[in-house]
Amino acid sequence: MGQPKQTSSVTPLRAMSRAVSFAAFGSLLLGQAAFAQSASPQLAGTSNSRSAASSDYRTANNAAAGFDDETDDTATPASNGTSANADDASQRPAIPDAQAGDDITGSILDDDIRRLNTREAPIDETLPRRRTAVSASTAETPGIPIGTFVLRPSVTQSINTETTKDGNTRQQRAFLETDAAATLTSDWGRHQLTVTSEGAWQQNISGEGEEQPSFKVNGDLRLDLPDDTTAHLTAGYNFYREDTDDPDAIAGAAQQSDVQEFSAGASVQRDFGILRGTTALALTRSIYSDATLANGTTVDLSDRNQTAGTLRGRVGYELSPALIPFIEATIGRSVYDETRDSTGYERSGHAYGAKAGVEVDLGEKLKGEVGVGYEMANFEDSRLSSIDTATLDASLLWSPIRGTDVNLDLQTSIQPSTTAGESGYVSHALTTTVSHQLRDNLVGTMIGGVTWRDYPSDSTINDELVYTAATGLTWNISRYLDLTSTLGYELTTRKEGTDSQQLRAGVGLKLKR
Repeated sequence: MGQPKQTSSVTPLRAMSRAVSFAAFGSLLLGQAAFAQSASPQLAGTSNSRSAASSDYRTANNAAAGFDDETDDTATPASNGTSANADDASQRPAIPDAQAGDDITGSILDDDIRRLNTREAPIDETLPRRRTAVSASTAETPGIPIGTFVLRPSVTQSINTETTKDGNTRQQRAFLETDAAATLTSDWGRHQLTVTSEGAWQQNISGEGEEQPSFKVNGDLRLDLPDDTTAHLTAGYNFYREDTDDPDAIAGAAQQSDVQEFSAGASVQRDFGILRGTTALALTRSIYSDATLANGTTVDLSDRNQTAGTLRGRVGYELSPALIPFIEATIGRSVYDETRDSTGYERSGHAYGAKAGVEVDLGEKLKGEVGVGYEMANFEDSRLSSIDTATLDASLLWSPIRGTDVNLDLQTSIQPSTTAGESGYVSHALTTTVSHQLRDNLVGTMIGGVTWRDYPSDSTINDELVYTAATGLTWNISRYLDLTSTLGYELTTRKEGTDSQQLRAGVGLKLKR
């Protein structure tokens, strides 16, 4: 017969003490593991330690009493270490079967309850990114699509008043002026063609004064070639009426000569690592019409027709993309249609120049170039003295604050003359334009300039200074309509002779598309 089952109370007590020891040790191990987990595993670890203690107690007690894992229901221990009968066990809710890898905590908890750092609810609709407001004064019109081009035209109709005073002579007139402009730009994946045009037509409605029509159009075809090479092919046409204050104007003429200029050019620029080379050729053809005197007779000015060409070369060294020092050399040739003009002088000649400077590109804040050099022009007629001068050229665009642009332009050039016995003069021209956005749809512009016409010391003509000042306002009524107003003043002073001045004011509407 088998050994009788132990029913003494001593063996269960010893088993219970061992179970408590094992439970404490297991609780310590489980506590260390639970400390490294998140808040959810901490809850599960605490319950698991209590479950492990009960399980160890049942195992030790059954082993000491001679029971295996499948003991009878008469001695089922409760989870708190006390005995429970079969009725209690039957009344206790059953723990659902655990899935593989799940921890049994002794209570039914869903995932959200176990987590202390609960998951945030998803955002179904996100707020759209705030877009920078587009200024009405800087917004570009959509234009008119024409095939692979976009045309942006504009027309300005204004009414103006002008007062001109030359010595004791005073003239005043009111006139209508129509200004038209257009830009045609290609929309190609490679290369680009840009054509710009603008013109002005004037019609006097009262008073006396010479009308000043003008028109010009320029085209630029940019070719993006391999090996960091860019080429430009340019062509243009410029029509204007010579100004009465021009040194070559006919004195006392009722209408000055109409001038037509045809231009063409080509340039190639290539990057050689840190070196940048540019070669350019420019050709200009000038044609002068007859001038009309006050008595109705005309003066033939065809002897001023000429063709001029300039070859330019530049080499730049790229210290950085924002700073490129350069050296440049030019050579030019001018040929008049007639070997001698109406006064018997041979006006054809040569021109030479060289300069050194630096290109600056600091993005929207500052860009442009500054250069200093030397220029000389001589003529085929020995009676005409050569002209030479030091040059200082600058073209800078500066934006000190957002909405304010300052454009500085300084040019030194030699201007040949057609006056009998005169070879020409040196022009030093400084112009500054300040544009400021007063409001989102209101822009103010101020222009100031001075031009010094420096004649050679042996010239019979005295130096002249020309001062210009102008201001204007542009109110953007809508994206397609602007209200414009202008006020300008010009003063020409001479060491000998009378000064001349001109005052002009106008207001107009600009329609753009």
